[in-house]
Amino acid sequence: MSAKACILVAEDEASDVEILRLALQRAGIPNPLSVTSDGKEAIAYLSGEVPFNDRSKFPLPQLLILDLKMPCLTGFDVLAWLRDHPQFRDLPAVVLTSSSHEQDMAKARALGAREYHVKPTSFQELAGILQQLANRWLETTHVCCEI
Repeated sequence: MSAKACILVAEDEASDVEILRLALQRAGIPNPLSVTSDGKEAIAYLSGEVPFNDRSKFPLPQLLILDLKMPCLTGFDVLAWLRDHPQFRDLPAVVLTSSSHEQDMAKARALGAREYHVKPTSFQELAGILQQLANRWLETTHVCCEI
């Protein structure tokens, strides 16, 4: 697994971000984590807009983990944006959300989400999901996107 491959998380709940950080540690995933608090900020990060224009501090991610229900722009909005920007076609976008609604799952898949996971209530289960994601999406060392 590449220790340099960045994971970008778009999540508006600070407590969920902290749990995610701890679960990544528990799963033994050493990859650096960048966090944005809404869809608008995630798009700014991916676009390299200020304040995310220094790629040494804000590297392009190799995996994007998205919540769906966020302020400003939703995870659906980010997925639609990714679909419209072909330079990100190889960036795996994975939904990790509290919504178990079939219509949300279908919409996320239609917009290009590679996977859809409902946030588990068990810390161990979350660590297991993250380990599966790392094994599936962080195995290679190539950069997923070129701008």
